[in-house]
Amino acid sequence: MIPQAVDYKRAGSVSEAISLLAENPDAKILAGGHSLIPAMKLRLNSPSLLIDIARIPELRYIEVRDGGVAIGAASTHHDIISNADIQSRYGVMIEAGELIGDTQVRNVGTLGGSIAHADPSADWPAALIALNASIKVEGPSGTREIPATEFFLGFFYTALEEGEIVTEVVLPAPAAGSRSVYRKFMQPASRFAIVGCAASVTIDGGTITDATVAFTGVSADGAFLDEAVGAALVGKSASLETIEAAANAAAESAELNEDHYASKTYRKHLAKVYAKRALVGACGL
Repeated sequence: MIPQAVDYKRAGSVSEAISLLAENPDAKILAGGHSLIPAMKLRLNSPSLLIDIARIPELRYIEVRDGGVAIGAASTHHDIISNADIQSRYGVMIEAGELIGDTQVRNVGTLGGSIAHADPSADWPAALIALNASIKVEGPSGTREIPATEFFLGFFYTALEEGEIVTEVVLPAPAAGSRSVYRKFMQPASRFAIVGCAASVTIDGGTITDATVAFTGVSADGAFLDEAVGAALVGKSASLETIEAAANAAAESAELNEDHYASKTYRKHLAKVYAKRALVGACGL
C-alpha cells in the first residue's frame, strides 16, 4: 500500500525537533524509518508531518564515559556493532545488533528509533534491560533519564511523554568478572525474535555474584526483566546444574505471547531453552 500524503521537515537540532513536535501534535519523529514507514504503508500510522532527526550531529555519537559508554539516539545498528569500545565491553550489544534485520536495515535503522517504537519482539530492549542501561529523553519540560527497566511499559508503549524524543542511551561500566550475551530464536524472514534472551552475569571466584536476565518476543507486553531467573543464580556456583535450575524458572510469571509463529506453550519452552543457552554463554561454560 501507499501511505497517505505527509509533510516532511528535517530538523537541524534537538531543540528544533522538539519545537516542531510541540507545534504539530500528530507529527512523528523519523530516524531510520524501518519501523515507521512500513506502519505508514499499512495505514496503521498516518501522521501529518514527519520530523527527520537522522542527520542531527548531536544525536549520532558513541563515547566512553566513566568506564561505560554513551550512545547517541541516531547511532545506527551498524555504528554500534562496529564500535571497538562497545565490542570490548558489551558482548550482548554486539550479538543483538548483528541479528537485527539485514545489512540495509543495520546501516540505516537507529537505536533510538528502535527503542522508541518498542516492538515486543525487538532485540535492543532486552539487551538494554540486561545491562541496567538508562535512556535519556528530552522534551518541552526538559531532560529526563529513565532506567531501561522502567522505559518499556507494554505493547508498543514506552515511558515517553508527549513531545519527548529519545536522545541518548547510557550503558554503565561493566563490573569486573562480568560477561553478557544474547541468544535468539528468530522468525527467518523478518529476523524479529520469537524468543530472545539477554543475560549479564558477574562471577567472582566461581560464584555468581550478580545476574540479570531479560527476554523479548516472549511476552505480549514486550521486553521484560525476569527477576526469578536472576535470583536463582546469585550466590550459586557458576555450573551447568545451577544454570539448568535457574532456566527452569524462565517466563513463569510472564503474560505469554501467542501468534501464528508460536503458541504460549512453545514460547515458554523456548524461553527456558534460550535462557539456558544465554546463561551458558554468559558464564563461559
